[in-house]
Amino acid sequence: MGRGLGGFGFATRDARFGAAELLSLGLSVLWLLLMAIFFMFMGVPGPEEGADPLRVVVTILVVFAPVALIFAAVMAAQAARVVREETARLSERIETLAATVGAPGAGPAPTPVFTVPPALEAKLADIAASAKKTESAIASFASVRPAPQQPRPAQAAPRSAPPEAQPRLALDAEGEAQPLARADFIAALQFPETPEDREGFRALRRALADRQAAQLIQAAQDVLTLLSQDGVYMDDLPPDRARPELWRRFAQGERGRAIGALGGIRDREALAASADRMRADTIFRDTAHHFLRKFDHAFAAFEPEATDSEIAALTDTRTARAFMLLGRVAGIFD
Repeated sequence: MGRGLGGFGFATRDARFGAAELLSLGLSVLWLLLMAIFFMFMGVPGPEEGADPLRVVVTILVVFAPVALIFAAVMAAQAARVVREETARLSERIETLAATVGAPGAGPAPTPVFTVPPALEAKLADIAASAKKTESAIASFASVRPAPQQPRPAQAAPRSAPPEAQPRLALDAEGEAQPLARADFIAALQFPETPEDREGFRALRRALADRQAAQLIQAAQDVLTLLSQDGVYMDDLPPDRARPELWRRFAQGERGRAIGALGGIRDREALAASADRMRADTIFRDTAHHFLRKFDHAFAAFEPEATDSEIAALTDTRTARAFMLLGRVAGIFD
């Protein structure tokens, strides 16, 4: 019970005395000194003048309101920083746990006290996968700039989906997996537009049932979430369109300046913010490179059967725009 804030996942780093706190303390002391000098030269009313209550109230507000505003701004900035750091750490832990559980070469697990039947173990694994898919659908809204009239309610939509839309457990579905339609793959890479976008959620669920598509969608959701923390949204970055023939050459292994037109995102602010984060944040850099690899593999498998119109549609999705942006930052098109 005595864990304090640290017991709820917030490390003690939010109590550290950093540069922002020193700056706020210095500004407060400077302001109080200036007020003391001001009243020293201006003088205060004597007893014969009487004490004006309104003047007293205004004086107190003038002296202490700026100090309160300074510390309020520092506390808000500190809280935002802690939330960003905790979000990054949680994302890293989830990816590490998923990689550890799903790694084919992982070492043997410790001997349990009792033996879990293989059938029950498979059902539990499928329940965990279903929860992960629902979480991915919820987090996909981070790629869309939030509208003022509905800042948060979108996150509750996947949980209130009708029962028939929920993923089924692996009790009688073995061997029923069907190939993913290209239209569903393209729609899933765009992510649902709103909580009411039923077709978008259906396509996303179908894509998450496909192993390769699910890996790309998870990687895309991770980078879109991290980019949104810096205010970079794919809807704000319309790309310069490249011909489908050029995308086909990329899928067939061509790299460098010959396919430079594929890096169609040229927004300087977005490129600068992504480049700075790529240099300074190892989690962002690893997540971005993982996403670029997954997009490369998935598009190479998609291209042989796709028509030119399907390639054009895919390259206009939020996932493809993130690839263009991070590809330019990573130097794929140089």
